[in-house]
Amino acid sequence: MPPPLKPFIGIDLGGTNMQVGLVSPDFRLLAHAKRKTRADEGTTAIIDRMVEAVDEACAQAKIPLNDIGGIGIGAPGAVDPRKGVVLVAVNLRWNDLPLADVLSKRLKTPVFLDNDVNVAVYGENKLGAGRNCDNLLGVWVGTGIGGGLILNGKLYYGHFLTAGEIGHTILHAHHPRGSRSLEHNCSRTAVVDRLVRLIRANNKTLLTEELREKSGGEELDFGKVKSKMLARYYRGGETEDDLVIEVLDRAAEDLAVMIANFVTVLSLPRVVLGGGLIEAVDKPFVDRIERNVRQLAFPEVCKSVQVVPSKLKDAAGILGAAMIAMERSVPAEPKP
Repeated sequence: MPPPLKPFIGIDLGGTNMQVGLVSPDFRLLAHAKRKTRADEGTTAIIDRMVEAVDEACAQAKIPLNDIGGIGIGAPGAVDPRKGVVLVAVNLRWNDLPLADVLSKRLKTPVFLDNDVNVAVYGENKLGAGRNCDNLLGVWVGTGIGGGLILNGKLYYGHFLTAGEIGHTILHAHHPRGSRSLEHNCSRTAVVDRLVRLIRANNKTLLTEELREKSGGEELDFGKVKSKMLARYYRGGETEDDLVIEVLDRAAEDLAVMIANFVTVLSLPRVVLGGGLIEAVDKPFVDRIERNVRQLAFPEVCKSVQVVPSKLKDAAGILGAAMIAMERSVPAEPKP
């Protein structure tokens, strides 16, 4: 079936940032708008910013909203794509939110919902690092950690429609609550939290010098430790720092444990890594994950698995969400 002739909008809603793109029928990004998510301000404020960003993208491309074929949105957490409901989004503190319906009523346009990493992995599978691979795992590491699965060339949802939630798999079952999952230990939030604890325990790091300069002599603001700052002090960065290397290496090794388990269970030939932390720290971090995954995967044939970074980077979620909206907006052909 030929693609729809109208452009579509893709929204990548993350725990920290949201990105909105206007996408042509041949999958070119025509316009792009970005906002801070600011989850602490509540649901209404988040949706207001999404609407503002959609309007901005349409204005950039000089295409009115009523000429858009529809909107695809990738939201963090567990979602029901059939009902358009966010079941649980921990970073946004959402439960059972009918996001597709709410946004559709605001914009008077059809809205199609999926998980944020699902849409990014779908974009990579069709246009990026996952091309020509019918079975793969995507792991996105940023504020939190999300995952998506392509099996037999299609997004895999599972019986409860929540497959791929790798960030909430348990890494340390006997740790206290709040420190057991992969996300609790390997997200950028977890990496920074661990660094802060070590710094306050009087471990030395070049990070404190940079933070002191930024604070102008006031109390250090650890909220300013972002992925790009970590990258400057990691392997191959501007100035390597032992403490940053130690903490990021541990995160890479823990990520590799869980990824290797998925590779072993599902016999996957490729894993695509994305998200803010992966993009910032890049090849040394990805290489370390791949090396450890290959050591741990079973049996021997699974040790040839490829672990690769995203090619589409920020655009993966936008393009994937728009593509899913394009496909779901086409009525299914009646069965003979």
